[in-house]
Amino acid sequence: MTAIHAPDFPHGLHWLNAAPIALRSLEGSAVALAFVDPASAWCMQRLADLALLQRRYPGRLQVLVLAVPRFDAHRDPSAVLKRLRRHGVTFPIVHDLNWHVWQRFGIESWPTVVLIDAKGRMVERIVGSPGTGALETAISTLCDPLPEPREDVRRVETQLEPRTPLRFPTGLVATAERLYVADSGHHQILECTHAGRVLRRFGNGTADALDGEPETASFCRPNGLSLLREELYVADTGNHLLRRINLRSGAVQTVLGNRRATMPSEGPIRSLKDVSLPSPTALVAGNGDLHVTLAGDNRVWTWNHGDGLGVLECRAGSGQMGQRDGAGILASFAQPSGLAQVQQALYVADTLASSIRGVQLRGDLTQTLVGQGMWEFGDADGQRQQARLQAPEALALDPDSPLLWIADTGNGRIRSLRLGGGVVATLDLRKLAGPAGIAAFGGKLWISETDAHAVLCLDLASNTLTQVPIDE
Repeated sequence: MTAIHAPDFPHGLHWLNAAPIALRSLEGSAVALAFVDPASAWCMQRLADLALLQRRYPGRLQVLVLAVPRFDAHRDPSAVLKRLRRHGVTFPIVHDLNWHVWQRFGIESWPTVVLIDAKGRMVERIVGSPGTGALETAISTLCDPLPEPREDVRRVETQLEPRTPLRFPTGLVATAERLYVADSGHHQILECTHAGRVLRRFGNGTADALDGEPETASFCRPNGLSLLREELYVADTGNHLLRRINLRSGAVQTVLGNRRATMPSEGPIRSLKDVSLPSPTALVAGNGDLHVTLAGDNRVWTWNHGDGLGVLECRAGSGQMGQRDGAGILASFAQPSGLAQVQQALYVADTLASSIRGVQLRGDLTQTLVGQGMWEFGDADGQRQQARLQAPEALALDPDSPLLWIADTGNGRIRSLRLGGGVVATLDLRKLAGPAGIAAFGGKLWISETDAHAVLCLDLASNTLTQVPIDE
């Protein structure tokens, strides 16, 4: 693009965690303006890329985040700040509520990074999430010639997250005696009693990817969990890995992935470290098969590992973001995030399409069960053709009835879809703060109230909702 002077920000913007910043005050450093959708895994990966590059060029690269809401839920500035904190974002954040900065800079899609040189001129814009190559090259070109670093922009945190036993919990598994929690913000997995007493912690609390004993192993923002006999499988989202915890020994092992967010390839696996898994979010473990949703890839995959390295198969999705039904790669998804299985059927929470999708494992046919398109969302109950959701993130099958429970994250509600009949209903509960995990067992629902740093238990018979006092 032709280098032109960057316009300054309009007056009256809402800065979520920093004092107002004028672009002209940053001249002398390179600046990256990251326009993001707070709900998008692609956008969060782009911010992770920028964090890595800022550590490489401290003071010479300033990063500002422009959070532009796709969903009504993210018109609330506190919800936006929670969402970005959940993903470890610490850059100064502007809430571009009415898309004024988006329009001023002529942005057309998320994520877009506008690069500004040390003289305040816009020199390049990088659209989409094609990997770090183009972004790294462009930023190094701007930063390498700059003199000694200046200080980074100072954030002003006015509403810090409270110190709580949990921090942004997500994935859950409930059994007759245990509750397993992905304590995502603390980078660990908890094994608890139903009463909330913590029996074991897997992970040392630092964001890393170490295997080994519970106290030395590490995760990075883990999400989905799936239990198969004495093994707990973990979608280690921030590390782009699949992990496994042996519940007898407590040992943590990486079973698939190389920590890179590039697109995976189908076929026989020669080495587990040759496989890329961009942002795995949910999984279901079975005998010899592991089904997984890749939010950063917009596809549903199956790893048939058997007794060896096995085969990686794209079960459904073209990789292009969209909402299209069809067989295999003819279908398209928009950030599949939640997963459940009944016999030969997978159910998928397709977050950015505000949809529930079904994938038949025999024939790999994808069908939309709830949802009317990429930009259609709401909170209407009723027959599935008329019902609406908003950015759902997690699913759980009720073992006692033909119900699919839905963590309708954007609406802050718990919804149900009656399998077969197709009716969507909302539980009569208070509005929840960003629920992003759910499990069903023994007539109860276990719910991660993610943005409130809490796990809840709902007795379905009495409709009584209580907080599980984990480690209090």
